[in-house]
Amino acid sequence: MIKVVSWNLAKRQEPWEWLHEMGREGKADVALVQEASKFPSGKEPPLQEGEEEFLVEHPFTLRCRVIPLSDEVEVDHFRQVPAGIGLCKDEVGVSCLGTIAVASVVPKHSPENAFIAISMYARWIRVHPSIGKKSIVSADSAHRILSDLSTFIADTKYPTQHRILAAGDLNMFYGAIRRRLSDPERERTVWERFDALGLEFLGPQLPDGRKAMSKQPDVPPDTRNVPTYHTTRQSPLEANRQLDYAFASQGFHNRVKKVCALNEVDEWGPSDHCRLLIEVADG
Repeated sequence: MIKVVSWNLAKRQEPWEWLHEMGREGKADVALVQEASKFPSGKEPPLQEGEEEFLVEHPFTLRCRVIPLSDEVEVDHFRQVPAGIGLCKDEVGVSCLGTIAVASVVPKHSPENAFIAISMYARWIRVHPSIGKKSIVSADSAHRILSDLSTFIADTKYPTQHRILAAGDLNMFYGAIRRRLSDPERERTVWERFDALGLEFLGPQLPDGRKAMSKQPDVPPDTRNVPTYHTTRQSPLEANRQLDYAFASQGFHNRVKKVCALNEVDEWGPSDHCRLLIEVADG
């Protein structure tokens, strides 16, 4: 079983120690991180030729990475380049800096079960100033992510030929029906596009995580969403918003045996987001 953890680190240093401890204890093999701070000294992931120059010019790309945590896997990173026509075999086009990182995860004991792992972070984007409002939206950023990751999908008519796992912070409420903090119609197009690309929604959803103790904003009372984020005015106990999700390509999703929010108070960790734990069968 390959254990994948997805976590928005909130640009903090302490979560790195938590992640590496998970690797040392055999609790995780790979980390999909978002809003990553500078890597701790001596723990930087390897960069491919030419990638360092791109990261120096665009340091915000460090916000998303795929990090090996154990010796059970090999992680081959796709070199980030500006999105465009025609990519080399080891490249991924990035159309919105800091929103995506892609790597091939190869189980050492069963390399034939390799899969593509994608860390996603739907950044908030301000609407155009000509509109005269100061609104921010995340759905537009999520669509750019989908455009980038769709280059790994050859034909949506045959989704089972792909082996893709994507997880991260989308800054949206799944199933939103009200508009206080959401734009339900706009965001619905994102969930529909995941489906159209043959990417199955994996949650986490109840009972795979602690239920919110208070009403969740913008979603119906019978929502199965589990809190994965708390505001600066809340504690982990008071968290009542789900922003973090996982998806897998159709067919391959059957190999994903567990998607759980580690959102109990004593396991939340030093970030405003909790971790998602994803277990993928490697045999």
